[in-house]
Amino acid sequence: MFTQLRERFDGIVKTLRGYGRLSEDNIAEALREVRLALLEADVSVKVARQLLERVRERAVGQDVLGSLSPGQQVVQVVYEEIAALMGGRRAPLVTAPQPPTVIMLVGLNGSGKTTTAAKLGRHLQAEGRRPLLVAADLARPAAVEQLAVLGRQLGVAVHAEPGAKDAAAVCAAALARTRTESLDPVIVDTAGRQVVDAALMEELKRLKAQIQPHEILMVADAMTGQDAVNSATAFHEALDVSGFVLTKLDGDARGGAALSIRAVTGRPIKFVGVGEKPDALEPFHPDRMASRILGMGDVLTLVEKAQETVDQREAEALAKKLRKASFTLEDFKAQLQQMKKMGPLDQLLGMIPGLNRLPGMKAGTPEMDEQERELRRMEAIINSMTAKERRTPDVLDGSRRRRIAAGSGTTVTDVNRLVRQFTEAQKMMKQLMKGRGAGRMAGGRALFPPR
Repeated sequence: MFTQLRERFDGIVKTLRGYGRLSEDNIAEALREVRLALLEADVSVKVARQLLERVRERAVGQDVLGSLSPGQQVVQVVYEEIAALMGGRRAPLVTAPQPPTVIMLVGLNGSGKTTTAAKLGRHLQAEGRRPLLVAADLARPAAVEQLAVLGRQLGVAVHAEPGAKDAAAVCAAALARTRTESLDPVIVDTAGRQVVDAALMEELKRLKAQIQPHEILMVADAMTGQDAVNSATAFHEALDVSGFVLTKLDGDARGGAALSIRAVTGRPIKFVGVGEKPDALEPFHPDRMASRILGMGDVLTLVEKAQETVDQREAEALAKKLRKASFTLEDFKAQLQQMKKMGPLDQLLGMIPGLNRLPGMKAGTPEMDEQERELRRMEAIINSMTAKERRTPDVLDGSRRRRIAAGSGTTVTDVNRLVRQFTEAQKMMKQLMKGRGAGRMAGGRALFPPR
């Protein structure tokens, strides 16, 4: 996500922070680099020019040139302006005064509209609501069945009428159903086309007039860059969309659509798709995304992901085990599985400030791929152990280790390394939990030395 843009900004930030004092020439040079970075990221020329003008106006003012740390001040200005470009703050979904709230999803075929409908339903269900998915895409073969299958998999109610010809009638029946079953909101998956055309827009306009949606969200493929922005403009002009959902953002190394779409249409991005899993749909926070683009991490989203995936009772039980120094390989396996639920490793590391700048911590690098493989190896090794071996690794003699290696498709060396790392971690925990204080390591050396 934004890999190319983040790497370019990384170099600009380092250069700016290296200056003890800044001149207008220094700032002009940095802004030329910012301009190149934006254009390479497929941001429209007009949007890039507007952003640079705002940054230049603020950067050459007294608040920057007179600052004790002018480089950091310019970085802060760039961060604030990128966040403002994308909307500044999160734009939540509209809620109808009288339920149900009707959310109409529109977009081209291939953008992930049907999948997004299901993911949005799951997201709202996790918030305690009772959504209803409506299969109103009657043009694409198997679209109705696809939504029905996704709904069953996620446990979200679906209103589908296989063989139906009138999308408005399907929606009317769905709305009647919400009143009897107390379902809210209604998420309508509509027909798309391969390209924007007059027939599609007329069909969507008629459906809009009949169901009177409170939200019209256009689903756009982030990887298509300026094509996504052009499509968004066309849909907005025809339907007056209220917001956007950008899909496949995890595969978008450039980020042009995310940076341009709000500036061009005046409508916010409300959600982003960051993977194929059912929970890989996130509310869009412009300030957090700007932080990621500038390599400053996104701790808030990381914490929210942890809160969503970590079972509170399990966390408390683990804390007790740590205090008693009784942490086992079974517990370690559970932690690996919790981490996998939170998302791909490179995405998680990218949210930790500064970590994404370290060698090997970037998505797609051989080092990151090896880290992913190592985690899979560790889990496979633990899965090949008996319950007794997980609780008491001391029983792992040579023959047991050979059996575990054969069962997990690894080597005895891999098994030995895992056991050694786990044993060292256990020793560290015992030292941390000793009565001498949680701030000490082996040998009495302070982990957090006094100032």
